[in-house]
Amino acid sequence: MSPLTDITDIDMNNAPDLIIITGMSGAGRTEAMHTFEDLGYFCIDNLPPRLLMNLVSLANVPEQEGPARKLAVVCDARNQDFFHDLLDEIAHLKEEDLSLRVIFLDASDDVLLARYKASRRRHPLCEEGMTVIRGIQKERALLAEVKGLANIVIDTTKKKPQQLKKDLRKQFSNETEQAGLNIAVYSFGFKHGEPRDADIVIDVRFLPNPFYEPSLRNLTGLDDPVRDFVMEREETKEFLECWYNLLTCVMPGYVKEGKQHLSIAIGCTGGQHRSVAISDATGAFLKSLDYRVSVTHRDLLLAETTPEK
Repeated sequence: MSPLTDITDIDMNNAPDLIIITGMSGAGRTEAMHTFEDLGYFCIDNLPPRLLMNLVSLANVPEQEGPARKLAVVCDARNQDFFHDLLDEIAHLKEEDLSLRVIFLDASDDVLLARYKASRRRHPLCEEGMTVIRGIQKERALLAEVKGLANIVIDTTKKKPQQLKKDLRKQFSNETEQAGLNIAVYSFGFKHGEPRDADIVIDVRFLPNPFYEPSLRNLTGLDDPVRDFVMEREETKEFLECWYNLLTCVMPGYVKEGKQHLSIAIGCTGGQHRSVAISDATGAFLKSLDYRVSVTHRDLLLAETTPEK
């Protein structure tokens, strides 16, 4: 029984999924934690094992209030005094039939040594006068029994961080790879200031401007007459064909490189007509490719929509 929490306080039918991430320092624990954060898990780094049951209890939510949160916790040998409790806590959690997976990340001693030399960080188990390789060997001995209890052992010796992330997403998420890339498409007006946070900026001021049509001037790109004016132009059709081809080409590359967020800013003069229509069309196209997309219009509240007297 945990010394801090009574298991009878937890509703097992609504207990959270718990992932314990452990393993060798330098083998990718931080990257693994970031991956689970991206998957919607509540993550805690370097939690003393004795607090695991308390964390499960805190995350346990009555059914009427919604599902319990998924948890991912890094428990490693950095805090040696507390780490020895991990084996007992894992056994306790398993006895209580909680949804638990233990991931052990490993790598060869030579690769771990090279990674520490590259980072110039101190190995957490290196005492005064101890070499890095001695610290690695000490940690490996300390973790030997925990490795034997792990559900999943991942050797990152030859893996780049992106490959580790891909492997974890494959095992713990049903999402497609492209669903892991959050795309924000937004329109803006150059006269209100250029975007500061965009990865891609597209200037559509070369398209015919509805502003010069009296019947369209006080409408926006959300209105059908303006949308039709913009989208039915030959210039727009030619542009969109090229634009969609570009998106089809570059998006898989962003996914492959592990980019989590991409901002696409589409601008016209005032952010009222052309950029609004093209942003909506761009968002619809990306959604058709199964990307996760949000479309907003930065300057639409500044639009000149009051008819002139």
